[in-house]
Amino acid sequence: MADEQGMTLECSPELFTSAEPTVPLPRAEAADTSVRANGRSKASGPFRMVDLFSGAGGLSEGFRQAGFAVAAGSDNDPDAMATYAANFREAQAITGDIRSAPVREQILDAARQASVLVGGPPCQAFSQVRNHTRLIEDPRNALYREFVEVLKQTLPPAFVMENVTGMDQMGVREQIAADLSLDGEYIVLPQVVDAADFGVPQTRKRLLFVGVRVSSGMGCPVLIGSEATQGVTLARFTGLRRPRYQIVVQEHIRSLRTGEALANPENASVVSASDAISDLIDLPVGNRTDVLPYNELPGPQSAYQRVMREGAGAVLANVQVPRINADTNLRLLGIPPGGNYRDLREELQERYITGHRWGQNNGTGKLSRKHFYAYRRLHPGVWAWTLNTKADSVYHYNVARALSVREFARLQSFPDRFVFTTDPRPGMIEGRHDGGPAHSRYRQVGNAVPPLLAKAIAASLLVQLGVFEAHEPGYAKAG
Repeated sequence: MADEQGMTLECSPELFTSAEPTVPLPRAEAADTSVRANGRSKASGPFRMVDLFSGAGGLSEGFRQAGFAVAAGSDNDPDAMATYAANFREAQAITGDIRSAPVREQILDAARQASVLVGGPPCQAFSQVRNHTRLIEDPRNALYREFVEVLKQTLPPAFVMENVTGMDQMGVREQIAADLSLDGEYIVLPQVVDAADFGVPQTRKRLLFVGVRVSSGMGCPVLIGSEATQGVTLARFTGLRRPRYQIVVQEHIRSLRTGEALANPENASVVSASDAISDLIDLPVGNRTDVLPYNELPGPQSAYQRVMREGAGAVLANVQVPRINADTNLRLLGIPPGGNYRDLREELQERYITGHRWGQNNGTGKLSRKHFYAYRRLHPGVWAWTLNTKADSVYHYNVARALSVREFARLQSFPDRFVFTTDPRPGMIEGRHDGGPAHSRYRQVGNAVPPLLAKAIAASLLVQLGVFEAHEPGYAKAG
């Protein structure tokens, strides 16, 4: 199809695929732990949640924002758990392999007092279902089995298990729902949601399994977002001196409202990349200091930025911006906002442009990264695509640089008061992933569930738990 200037339009849905900071962190009030088994409490108070395979704590942060008391988080990664402990000082941070008896006992003790058990266990063998082996029986899915086992031993009123949508595509949805139902103990509702439909400036689809105990009388909540992702596309126009990318809005009322929301920085229901990080545009490249006073930055330029800054104090953490080499700088200058590798002119596809030898030489004289994941630049007018765990998975829309961990966090909807750190112990300690502290912080953000999506999940459960509490006073509450 073409526009009025005769330019070729190519719709690009793939663009939407899927030194330590030393700042004071807010202290949350410790919850009264006068709680009976399965979350029944002696006094009223917030509902409690326990987060398995928590990573840095995206699910926990969303549940906390919704009003839950975060009782505990557990993960094998000591760096992620250092971040968890620093940001959830009111909670128990359980570090270690859930298959270890001491770790499992700590988790069970916490989960027995919880209203909701949440987690995203790795499930490595879901693609092997064609051999008719049940998912839970495959030894590679031991961590998934542990989640089901903790659920079985603690029987909280509700649970949420989340994972990648690839599990759904391989046809294991029914199998997982059956495992989690515990032979009829729970009603389980699987559903796929996109974070961008819940005010997150990033498209990130997740498969959720939400369960409530049959005996509770609660209903499984259905998450309904803005459906913004169904009505907006980023399109590539060619035929000019160089390609450009433009937002295309479908012609129905919901899509038109989405377009209006994207264009309005005061509307935080649908958030663009610019709405998320435009106030951080001047972060210096190669800066060795990982904190920056807010008074050295522009003021907030959108409703979303004001919300992200709440409670952060006087300084902003995780602001280091990685250096880039001269070749990468030239390539980024040759790619329009929203673009990627395929927008590079022929001369910019040379393996070494300036003569500086860096990285692996594949022997062809050309770049080997020839897919839309390479050299991707954000578009300021729409949400980001799904971030991964590496700093070079995305570049800024306006300046030729990578993003800081803080900008990654903004695109994931982590508030600025949430600081990412690492375990101070050197070397490859148990559970640590290779790559060093800087990579670990990007990894922690990239692997997280966006807190605003988690908040929507928590709010939907809160309604059901509130109805249940009205009929069963004191049940599933923390004191």
